[in-house]
Amino acid sequence: MAAKKQQVEDTKKRKRINTESHQSPSKPKASKFVASKKPKPHFDNKEKKNVPLTGRERRLNAKELAEARKKKRKRHFTLEQDLARLWEKMRRHEIAKEDRAKLVTEALQKMKGKIHEIAGSHITSRVLQTCVKHCSQAERDGVFEELRPHFLTLAYNAYAVHLVKKMLDNASKKQLEGFISTLRGHVAPLLRHMVGSVVVEHAYDLASAAQKQELLLELYSTELQLFKDLVSLKETRLLDVMSKLGLKKGSVSRHMSSVIQPILEKGIVDHSILHRVLLEYFSIADKTSVTDIIQQLSSPLLIRIIGTKDGAKIGVLCVKYGSAKERKKIIKGLKGHVEKTAYHQYGSMVLVSILSVVDDTKLITKVIIREIQSILKELALDKNGRRPLLQLLHPNCSRYFSPDDLASMNSSIPSLSLKSEASSPTETSKVSIGDNDSKEDMDVAEPEVNEDKTSMDDSELAESGKKDPLVRRQELLLNSGLAESLLDTCIENVGELIRSNFGKEVLYEVATGGSGGILRPTLDDKINSLHKAIASLAAEPKSEDSQEEHVFENFFSSRTIRKLILDCPDFASILWEEALKGKSELWAHGHSGKVIYAFLESPDSKVQKLAKKELQPLIDNGILKTPKSREQAAQ
Repeated sequence: MAAKKQQVEDTKKRKRINTESHQSPSKPKASKFVASKKPKPHFDNKEKKNVPLTGRERRLNAKELAEARKKKRKRHFTLEQDLARLWEKMRRHEIAKEDRAKLVTEALQKMKGKIHEIAGSHITSRVLQTCVKHCSQAERDGVFEELRPHFLTLAYNAYAVHLVKKMLDNASKKQLEGFISTLRGHVAPLLRHMVGSVVVEHAYDLASAAQKQELLLELYSTELQLFKDLVSLKETRLLDVMSKLGLKKGSVSRHMSSVIQPILEKGIVDHSILHRVLLEYFSIADKTSVTDIIQQLSSPLLIRIIGTKDGAKIGVLCVKYGSAKERKKIIKGLKGHVEKTAYHQYGSMVLVSILSVVDDTKLITKVIIREIQSILKELALDKNGRRPLLQLLHPNCSRYFSPDDLASMNSSIPSLSLKSEASSPTETSKVSIGDNDSKEDMDVAEPEVNEDKTSMDDSELAESGKKDPLVRRQELLLNSGLAESLLDTCIENVGELIRSNFGKEVLYEVATGGSGGILRPTLDDKINSLHKAIASLAAEPKSEDSQEEHVFENFFSSRTIRKLILDCPDFASILWEEALKGKSELWAHGHSGKVIYAFLESPDSKVQKLAKKELQPLIDNGILKTPKSREQAAQ
């Protein structure tokens, strides 16, 4: 055991001797307790020479940085306090303009050179917005120039976006042009951003036609982004631009798809610039691509799209070309939004399209009709709200729908309507979605045959369902109980509706039984009750003290009654017996004179015979003037 221990000690001794022999004799080992005479270099120099810092040096560096940040925060906090103090004073309503101007100038002086930083803060950005609102034009121009290099960065900031919008609202033409030029090459990325898309849309709304086209061209193709000067304002449609420059449809379609898809996936679909791009995309895309887009949009997303003119056209196309499943999704997405949609200038046309196209009348009744029934009076009196009611009572009537409305209902997607176009080669007035709003676009379509070989009448432009249009209208009006509710509403509010510019049209269609007599004979009794209610109003004595004009003298009601006399013999008979018999001379002047003379103009001989005996002496004596005598008097 002792021998083994001695052997281990000898081995350690040999290793120690070998190690000492390998050390250089010229460099003796320095004691770690002796301080080095050569001073250590500062750690800043080490950083410059890429020498790694020691732990102590790193701690010192971090401490200095923290102190610097602390000082900066303190200065910034002091500035925020000063600006907040000035803001509290300048935003008061009772402050004088001169005092506010001084405060605004003082605040802008404090912000000078740091405006782009202040604009991105959730506190100081409000101060800057107030300053921009109340400052002079020279000061506003100074703020614009300081922000100019930072506009793109600020466009992505949730707080700065409000300032950018305010700057654009007050920008001169030259400044707006400069801002739009800074967006060049960044339109698509901004549209994919929730905040940035708001800035692009605001600039698009304020832009001129040429500037709008500049923003759109970037989304169509990379070539158009580079060679935008080759396109003039005459080529507003994408198809015209492609034809002029010889661009290939496939490459343009692929580029547009790469722009559109990420935006749709993020759900940023509220902006009109995107709606314009989608419409142009529909005009060139193949069947599969268009079907995919319609499938994506056939959801609650559509509610956010139909608020613009182009968005409503997209909504109509989705309803028209969507499958039964997609139409069901669209209608269910409208639940709870029917009232708001019906009152909207453009959204109401989507409701009109649904009532004209969708065959699932039970679902329409459950979601749309039930919500409409609770606000019938308000809808009838509203310019846009009356449209769905009039579409059911008298479909696609040019008296109630503008040429542009009829054109949008008859618009088509080329890749999805090739079959129907092939089956009707003589059709020349079909409206394409990319067409401009010219007179040619407003023409009503020729009779055509749809894919189901169902004949389409001139009065049924937007019909593309399998169900017969008349059957669909009967189910939506009569089976749902809508027509009965509408008649009750008209009887209860006859005076208000007949004197209204818009309500009179609904009242007239209901009183005549609707186009094709759709309300007859099922609701004959209620229609007669409505006729009597109008006659009772007309039978009221003429009074100068009354605040309301008599229905024979009111501009709107007198013309409605005259039209009812000409078009509805039953009403004419009731009116004569209850209101005019023996009283014609009293109403032979003014607006009421036209109503009285309508009995003699009626195409029904019984109505003429009813009134001729009493009216002829008034004409002979010059009391009741004929249309010819009125024209001569006017000349």
